[in-house]
Amino acid sequence: MSKANSSTDTGARTEEAETGARTEEAAAEREQERVDHAAGERLSTAPREERPETESESGAGVPAMGVVGWIRWFWRQLTSMRVALILLFLLSLGAIPGSLIPQTSVDDLKVQNFKDQHTTLSPVYEKFQLFDVYSSVWFSAIYILLFVSLIGCIVPRTGQFVGQLRSRPPGAPKRLNRLPAYTTWRTEAEPEQVHEAALGVLRKRRFRTHTAGDAVAAEKGYLREAGNLIFHIALIVMLVAFAAGQLFKSEGGKLVVEGDGFANTLTQYDDFKSGSLYDSDSLAPFSFVLDDFVGTYEESGPQRGTPRTFEARVKYTEGADGPERKGVIRVNEPLVVDGTKVYLIAHGYAPVVTVRDAKGKVVSRNSVPLLPIDNNITSTGAIKVMDGYRDKNGVKTQLGFKAFFVPTFAGHGKGQMFSQFPGAEFPVLALSAYRGSLGVDSGLPQNVYQLDTSKMKEFKNEDGELLKKMLRPGEKLDLADGEGSITFDGIEEWASFQISQQPGNGWALGGAIAAIAGLAGSLFIQRRRVWVRAVRGPDGVTVVEMAGLGRSESAKLPEELGDLAAALITTAPVAPEKTDAPEKPGAPGPSDDATNEAGSRPVHPAEAPAEGAEK
Repeated sequence: MSKANSSTDTGARTEEAETGARTEEAAAEREQERVDHAAGERLSTAPREERPETESESGAGVPAMGVVGWIRWFWRQLTSMRVALILLFLLSLGAIPGSLIPQTSVDDLKVQNFKDQHTTLSPVYEKFQLFDVYSSVWFSAIYILLFVSLIGCIVPRTGQFVGQLRSRPPGAPKRLNRLPAYTTWRTEAEPEQVHEAALGVLRKRRFRTHTAGDAVAAEKGYLREAGNLIFHIALIVMLVAFAAGQLFKSEGGKLVVEGDGFANTLTQYDDFKSGSLYDSDSLAPFSFVLDDFVGTYEESGPQRGTPRTFEARVKYTEGADGPERKGVIRVNEPLVVDGTKVYLIAHGYAPVVTVRDAKGKVVSRNSVPLLPIDNNITSTGAIKVMDGYRDKNGVKTQLGFKAFFVPTFAGHGKGQMFSQFPGAEFPVLALSAYRGSLGVDSGLPQNVYQLDTSKMKEFKNEDGELLKKMLRPGEKLDLADGEGSITFDGIEEWASFQISQQPGNGWALGGAIAAIAGLAGSLFIQRRRVWVRAVRGPDGVTVVEMAGLGRSESAKLPEELGDLAAALITTAPVAPEKTDAPEKPGAPGPSDDATNEAGSRPVHPAEAPAEGAEK
């Protein structure tokens, strides 16, 4: 009985010893896997994803983190790449209403017209600040959060990247055959000779290399992370440039008739808008005179009327006492003066008219710009005589004329009175006459291109109808009852200019170019590591192992490793195979074992991945 018990105890102890050995072996295996995994770490500077640790995970139900812990967790979430992409998407999504809905910062008149036409939607849009998208609270919040997220993401990653540049590639894992790309062969060259040759081959391919233990460690593709950082820094530059452009910009319009000029002061603008931090004293001092506008058009074919020449010839001076210079302003070719750009945006005609009173005295003679309503520059407007006119009884009054101008008239009985060609080949001016109060003395703003006839009376013709007439250059319209006349003397041309100053445009362009370059580098450059181990085998022949590891799966890594192996074989050639024949047909011989473990013929990584490559 005692012997049986002794045998049982001995078996139990043996079983416990075996179990303990297996446990220790498993622990050693996990530790080795951890060491091997460390070789592939730090291929990226992306921060590790962390989540708040709670006591519920350790058995309790109350969160273990305090206020500081939650603040840190929120900061990690805000500075993560996922949140940055979400904010960037929200910013793009928020900009859509700004392009579809009229904006107060762009055109107040369009906003007011939209409100008049959409009385139901307008209060909703105003509540959500959709008429001022880019200065709204919600858009600014997204903008600021994205800015903070990018900075919080870039600063630590930059420090990590600099640390990686200053450090050396990590040493080789113990089991190279577990890496995705792997090859091996046997050579008669010495291990030191193989290492020297590997250093030369890898350095020639612009790898950063050094010898670590019994292997050569090399790394390449640092520009991938550099491109990633450049992309994010460029986004910050673009955000700052856009913000500066909105805060410090100025933009205004001016219509100038041939022979007239413009000086860059606030009183000279027809309309002017600026950023909230813009100082009007910073307007660049310059002036220009429109000498001539040249516009030529295709005269025949399917593209008849298409502009061929569209340019404004000016004389400009920079500063108060600068020399006078000549310049030509074309579409998309602005005149740049002291950081301010003058764009040519529109063109039209200004009929020259002379108004006389009942005694034949010239009351006014000027060119009146009219606004185009189609591509052939059919134009409408108003001619207003506010001062100097007296009727036949000597009573002071005001005159108004509705004007309709066509540069190329088709002729009577040939359809409606619309221009057939944008060039002034057969100009005709149609006028209808009114007298009374123009309403300019009421103090309310008035459109200079429209005639308010609510307080005016019509001039009548002999049939008792509204007095109107179509005039050719040199013809005149006599007002009823000898009240005077208006003569169509000729035509001049006008050009409309946009004068803008946006200090952030250059930075925004540079940031956009840098962002594209950085994104291309982060997408097309692969970060990879290569290890070459050469050790002497039991039979005295050197066994060479070569393996590669990339940040992402790529077919180029095995190909590159194969090319490196082919270059290294020139210095460490394959050792001749053993000729020992197996004793029995089909039985494995020594050469088969050598080929399986460290075969004398190198296997291209793309042809035969090593065991564990799928992992």
